[in-house]
Amino acid sequence: MAQIDSTSAPQQGGAGIVGKGSATADGPGPHIMAASTLDGNKVYSADDVHVGSIKDIMLDVSTGRIAYAVLSSGGFLGMGDKLLAIPWNALTLDTDRKVFILGVSADVVKQAEGFDKDRWPSFADAGWATELHGRYGTEPYWHQRQGEQVVIDQPVVNAPRTGFSEGL
Repeated sequence: MAQIDSTSAPQQGGAGIVGKGSATADGPGPHIMAASTLDGNKVYSADDVHVGSIKDIMLDVSTGRIAYAVLSSGGFLGMGDKLLAIPWNALTLDTDRKVFILGVSADVVKQAEGFDKDRWPSFADAGWATELHGRYGTEPYWHQRQGEQVVIDQPVVNAPRTGFSEGL
């Protein structure tokens, strides 16, 4: 199991990285990677229990930041699994093992409220997101370095009208 130390701590809301870095990572990683290369990566808890796999990466489109990973946990071959939103900065990429480490115990993951593929939560709801970050002991990604809070889930105003803004 890789040891997570202060040098691997996430920078400005990102996931931490441990291991030998590019010596053990495929492609251009580990600092810049295609999101699709992370789909299916296994996730282990802080107590080294396999708790699931990355199913999706959720972007905050207005800031360009990765907000959450969606973890598929439990079930068999995609049947009966529950989905969990995991704050991106709660994860550490272990380039030696080619897995993510989630900074909480397997019990926290097991007890976490999940959602199913047909009923996703409102990821942009500030109350829901603040509670989620509290569960995983992480600083919300939308907090600025100086501690200023940015409003999420605000309407887009004065935006050019496109097919997307018109609800196509």
